[in-house]
Amino acid sequence: MKELTKAEEQIMQKLWESGPSFIRNIVEMFPEPKPAYTTVATIIKILESKGFVEHENYGNIYKFYPLVLKDEYAGNFLNSFVRDYFEDSYSNMISFFSKEKKISLKDLEDIRKLLLKDKK
Repeated sequence: MKELTKAEEQIMQKLWESGPSFIRNIVEMFPEPKPAYTTVATIIKILESKGFVEHENYGNIYKFYPLVLKDEYAGNFLNSFVRDYFEDSYSNMISFFSKEKKISLKDLEDIRKLLLKDKK
């Protein structure tokens, strides 16, 4: 799966939140200052060419919807991130965040509980 640029990811986040949407609706979901309609339209075309979105025709207006699920992209992104930055080790990643004090003991305990639950 291809990686999204920051701008592409922002558009995908809006589509994942709202579901199928027209470009004008996507623009409206952004806080001020809103991106230009043409900017969003250009990014949508790029996302279509990458296989992330598809559209339905409503006359000469298009409604866009995501082809890739948010969880699917997040999993792929996280696996690539761990591979590229933590030697393909989630342990190394947790250790890094622990050293940087970005993860608490409660977080670690919650992770442990999830792992135990998934084993059952």
